[in-house]
Amino acid sequence: MRITDLLRPESVELHTSAANKEAAIDKLIGLHVAGDNLADVEAYKQAILAREAQSSTAIEAGIAVPHAKSEAVKRPGLAAMTLDTGVDYGAMDNKPSDLFFMIAAPMDGNLHLEILSRLMVLLMDGDFTARLRAATTVEEFMKAIDEAEGAKYGEPAAQETAAEAAPAAEEKAAGYRVLAVTACPTGIAHTYMAAEALEKAGKAMDIPLKAETNGSGGAKNVLTAEEIAAADGIIVAADKNVETARFDGKRVLFVPVSEGIHHPEELIGKIVEKQVPIYHYSGAVETTETAKNESIGRQLYKHLMNGVSHMLPFVIGGGILIALAFLLDDYSINPANFGMNTPVAAFFKTVGGVAFNFMLPILAGYIAMSIADRPGLAVGFVGGSLAAAGTSFATILDPNTAAIPAGFLGALLAGFVGGYFMLGLRKVCDKLPDSLEGIKPILLYPVIGVLFMGLFMCLVNPIMGAINNGLIAFLNSLGGTSKILLGAVLAGMMSIDMGGPFNKAAYVTGTGAIATAAAAGAAQGAIEYQMMAAVMVGGMVPPLAIALCTTFFKKKFTQDERKSGVVNYIMGLCFITEGAIPFAASDPLRVIPSCVVGSAVAGALSMFFGCSLMAPHGGIFVFPVVTNVLGYVISLVVGSLVGMLLLGVLKKNKEQ
Repeated sequence: MRITDLLRPESVELHTSAANKEAAIDKLIGLHVAGDNLADVEAYKQAILAREAQSSTAIEAGIAVPHAKSEAVKRPGLAAMTLDTGVDYGAMDNKPSDLFFMIAAPMDGNLHLEILSRLMVLLMDGDFTARLRAATTVEEFMKAIDEAEGAKYGEPAAQETAAEAAPAAEEKAAGYRVLAVTACPTGIAHTYMAAEALEKAGKAMDIPLKAETNGSGGAKNVLTAEEIAAADGIIVAADKNVETARFDGKRVLFVPVSEGIHHPEELIGKIVEKQVPIYHYSGAVETTETAKNESIGRQLYKHLMNGVSHMLPFVIGGGILIALAFLLDDYSINPANFGMNTPVAAFFKTVGGVAFNFMLPILAGYIAMSIADRPGLAVGFVGGSLAAAGTSFATILDPNTAAIPAGFLGALLAGFVGGYFMLGLRKVCDKLPDSLEGIKPILLYPVIGVLFMGLFMCLVNPIMGAINNGLIAFLNSLGGTSKILLGAVLAGMMSIDMGGPFNKAAYVTGTGAIATAAAAGAAQGAIEYQMMAAVMVGGMVPPLAIALCTTFFKKKFTQDERKSGVVNYIMGLCFITEGAIPFAASDPLRVIPSCVVGSAVAGALSMFFGCSLMAPHGGIFVFPVVTNVLGYVISLVVGSLVGMLLLGVLKKNKEQ
């Protein structure tokens, strides 16, 4: 397979023009459509925008390589474009971009990713890019790519890839002074460009260097234990987690992947001149951010989100099934047994309950694992289970003593305490003789860790249970203005950063509330379920408000924005708040306040109408299980209209 096998002539446009970054993206997507590469154009565009939201895919020297791996891609393909006048694409050198390659990668299959890596390597050659810019016909453009690929890689067999060929050429080297690992979030473009830049810089500096690429097709050119042992140090140029335990005791420099592309000589020099400290593996996977001395608050947030992200499938799956059980049951048969009166309802309630019961152990387990790696997992699971059961010394000594579940708060405490305890235990055990190394993970860590967690949770469960019960009592005492204000605050937070810390804090509050309610066996209309309803309706408003505004205030948006706005109807109804991000990013001072007010109004109305929701996700698909669904629809409609009107008033007309 060749690069030009992925680039059809109809997907190339030369010496054209684009008004801005958004217009360039739309042109490139149109070229993919012309090449019949996409099954769902809007879904692919959202994937491209989501990748751009992480960081710009523009690199220096006027080149941009937007890319996405998505189910919306029908087959792997490229689209290429040159502009007579470049556009601002957010490049690090602040120069406009005029040479574009947009990559469309499907979720399955890896051969094409290796072929694409060749293109990324070729783009590091200034003569090659100059020839592409000078091409006046598509045939000339394609010929330049073919000749450059042939000159660098020869004519390999179809199954041979660039990443496989490179190690073979380097095999003759006696050893490597510097090693590198490169990785980017999608593993398509920047991963290979950083590797090529580092290897070229090493060759120019006469310093043997080998780069391992952690791309979408898996790790290639993998570093061996012998190479690691012999090297002066390792450069980890990555924007995602990579395996670093193997580098323990070596000099390791952690940088973003963009640094590997733009400043390879500087990075190599730091390793060679021993300006990098010795790295000691602490258990948790090191990332670029840890190298930047991130704050304690940021670390705690990351550990919490690790637990929440693993917990959510259990909450969502279990919550929706339990809600369906109530929907399908007959309350008149036995009100006390509502949800289990009919066989169908009993099935949904039983299965949903099993999924729900895993929620707290999963939360605590993965918080602890985020802190202390694998040794923390078992300890966290045990702590979360004890929190859910409410086990204490009193219940053990006297079986007649009622257990008080510590609930969501107890599981949080178990996760963090268990994780940091295991982190400390590992450091203590590092001082033991090397002969005991083999029994640490299979004997010392689990026995000591689980014993500690049992003692700790039995001690604190009554305290956390009392706090939990007090919080429930306080929430149940809320009424009138206080209750409506709570709904407005929670819903408004969902729109402040649309997927960021404020949004996540509100969502975790909602899911934590329904976890607490489920553990306490609360009824359908409990205040905790009302909080979740307010959170979800608040998250649905921003995309819907923007979609409505693009429909009824067309002069406020460009033609491209109006096209994108239609997609937000679907995203809003599906409770995907992130659909509003591109609009918020382009005009935050007008979009965000409008969405926050609209969401707050929707959340306040939801509380006013007493709407409750036992499922933590699903959008309109879970509306049938919402109590007072009519009031909920009114809340959503009014909130969206308020957001639309504010945005329509605040935004200025756009020149089309």
